[in-house]
Amino acid sequence: MTSETTSDTNPGTNPGTPSSAPGRARRIARRLPVLGGLAAGGVLLLAGPAFAHVSVQPGTAEQGSYATINIKVPNERDHASTVKVEVDLPSDHPLASVMPQPVPGWKVEVTEAKLAKPLEMHGEKIDKAPSKITWTADGKGIAPGQFQQFPLSVGQLPDHADQVVFKALQTYDNKEVVRWIEPAKKGAPEPENPAPVLALTAPAGDAKPATTAAADAAGSDTTARVLGVVGIVVGIIGVGVGVFAGRRRTA
Repeated sequence: MTSETTSDTNPGTNPGTPSSAPGRARRIARRLPVLGGLAAGGVLLLAGPAFAHVSVQPGTAEQGSYATINIKVPNERDHASTVKVEVDLPSDHPLASVMPQPVPGWKVEVTEAKLAKPLEMHGEKIDKAPSKITWTADGKGIAPGQFQQFPLSVGQLPDHADQVVFKALQTYDNKEVVRWIEPAKKGAPEPENPAPVLALTAPAGDAKPATTAAADAAGSDTTARVLGVVGIVVGIIGVGVGVFAGRRRTA
């Protein structure tokens, strides 16, 4: 009986006994931070490539405005360089003015297309508009681990659309072509190769009428108060004059 009791109370002699539970819990607790770090690292490794896609910077502009944007192109490959970038301009909302800024080490070509419906710009009808921009490297291009921005001046942006989509093709020097053309849908996961999108917001000037109305209301209220005070002062002066005139007649 004595030997059995000693065996049951000694956690080192019988790991299966209940008395070994605290030690096991402590070992698990010590391992949790390590396991958590490994899991977080795995998530980061998996999520990293999702952020490296062709995009428009900045991502927003005002409706009906002219804007300067950048087509941002990262290199996603470890052993190939990006040597060509093609961007299709929207055909549903043609942009009459598209001017690329020179980028050292790259040649640029703007392709125009005839419009099905002519645009009117500054009182003139335009039947052609830029439809595609192609940048071709005349050097090493975009090396692994690097990115390049291609500035564009675009306009006039649509008045009533909520976005402009710029579909892009990225060509590597190993002949691989990545097509950034998949539309993103609300409520759905981001596609593997999403098309670059410029979101359009209402012009800041749309808020002015309300501000002006509030200012006019405040001005009217102030004017009414001033006129009220002036009326009171005039009334007091009138009463004073009347009293003075009465006293003179009495005298």
